[in-house]
Amino acid sequence: PPAVPPPPGPPARGSLSLHRAYLRSPLGLLRLGQLALGAAFWVTVAAHKYEGAAHFALFAAVLVWLLTLALFGLSLLGRWALVPWLGTRWLLTNLVHDLALGVGLYAAATGIMGYKAGRKSYCNLPGYSQHCLYGAYLSASVCGGIAACLYLFSGLYCLSRRCRDQRDII
Repeated sequence: PPAVPPPPGPPARGSLSLHRAYLRSPLGLLRLGQLALGAAFWVTVAAHKYEGAAHFALFAAVLVWLLTLALFGLSLLGRWALVPWLGTRWLLTNLVHDLALGVGLYAAATGIMGYKAGRKSYCNLPGYSQHCLYGAYLSASVCGGIAACLYLFSGLYCLSRRCRDQRDII
């Protein structure tokens, strides 16, 4: 197939400038929410004692958060064309990231933290004197579930743009 040129970014300048149209777009706003909830998830888990499958949940949350931060930064600066091979397919890259990684890994992490919260539900009784991780696990589970929904919405947004033969993320 013929090579498709990368989608246009903001006008090239000597210095970096923000792509304000992206920041005001639905995808830009969803990315901000994903970054905030993703950080809340992994900070909540990392700040408390965790063991077992919570290691995977923390790994998944940090991995997806870092990749989302990279996508957000490149999109905000309009520099996705600098990424080899993926820059020419930026909308598809965002789509796969959101639906495969974002929804998949956050759904798994949410399930793990929800299960762990259920296993610690006994300690939220009045008069229980030991340190209780129920609140931390439940908070992480809620943040992860909302983040997974945000990734689903942004993935559907990218999919709808792709189905309408649009090649740009905004």
